Amino acid sequence: MLIEKIKARFGAEILSAQNERDEETFTIDRERAYDFFRALRDEPDFDFNFLTDLTAVDWLERKPRFDVVYQLNSLNLAHRIRVKIGVDGTEPWVSSVVGVWGAADWLERECFDMFGIDFKGHPDLRRILMYDSFEGHPLRKDYHYNKRQPIVPEIDPVVNPIRSSR
Repeated sequence: MLIEKIKARFGAEILSAQNERDEETFTIDRERAYDFFRALRDEPDFDFNFLTDLTAVDWLERKPRFDVVYQLNSLNLAHRIRVKIGVDGTEPWVSSVVGVWGAADWLERECFDMFGIDFKGHPDLRRILMYDSFEGHPLRKDYHYNKRQPIVPEIDPVVNPIRSSR
């Protein structure tokens, strides 16, 4: 079983592992996440060559506040797993995995834009859905849905593109 293989290989790096309804989920520490993901991609026993999705969940009242969630597939070995990283609300960051899976590029930008989670080492971390002067992160549970945003002038993005302030 895949869950036993991964637990045997990574041992103490895995904070928790569970298999519910044939869905294998692992929780890992953010400090060792990049090496963990690289091993899952590179080692032939695992061969997770496809990052299907990357998102976050805001648990406003819980510690850690956020879960950054990765859905991984091995197209060659036909297996999949979910990996979670708990992220504190006061310092919301994880290491970028763009160097492991190129598909993480825009997924990390979306997660940054919507939840305010910083992906350290990302080559171009800036807003992707909201405009630069947008205040806040709309998928956080403490975001006020009726908050007034600054008015921005209409521009032609082809003729005069707005560059990120980051």
